[in-house]
Amino acid sequence: MAELAALEDPKARAVNERHGDDHGVNLGKLRAIAKRLKTQQELACRLWETGDTAARLLALLICRPKAFGRAELDAMLREARTPKVHDWLVNYVVKKSPHAEELRLAWSADPDPVVASAGWALTTERVAKKPEGLDLAGLLDVIEAEMKDAPDRLQWAMNHCLAQIGIEHAEHRDRAVDIGERLQVLKDYPTSPGCTSPFAPVWISEMVRRQQGGTVA
Repeated sequence: MAELAALEDPKARAVNERHGDDHGVNLGKLRAIAKRLKTQQELACRLWETGDTAARLLALLICRPKAFGRAELDAMLREARTPKVHDWLVNYVVKKSPHAEELRLAWSADPDPVVASAGWALTTERVAKKPEGLDLAGLLDVIEAEMKDAPDRLQWAMNHCLAQIGIEHAEHRDRAVDIGERLQVLKDYPTSPGCTSPFAPVWISEMVRRQQGGTVA
């Protein structure tokens, strides 16, 4: 904790706080500490218990994802109220857990939109890597009905799923683009030069173009 406190940078904190993250540690330096510590499950649990955002991010880098029970992961997600901790927990830990599918189903139906966004993130992972058994048309139905008025974090996760369906599944591509065009979600989102817009029709078109370009090459 002292080492993390020594890495506190007011400028980094100011940038992070604009994104809802209350810490000021450079993530590259945080990853360097994690690389030095390697996997230490007990230390990870103690760091998580501090409630400190930087400590929790470090915990997620050094933990053993398969060591957590389903109830533990559920409790951790509900405690992870800053976006970065939430994202790293889902991407670095839950996705590698044997409980991922069970949690995906439970979280997707949760009334808390932040919890539900984690369910959608896990669904997006399945759309890309293991779509067998998913009702893609049904997912598009839900996105079409609910994404426009969803709270920010949930809307972002649903939009990512919409784009992923359009990118990965040609038979649903036209409908995914059409939903994006009609709902106009994230159409005006500021995008840095060289980055792809999160507006689903643009995102789908650009990624499909890259895939097809790669195939030709």
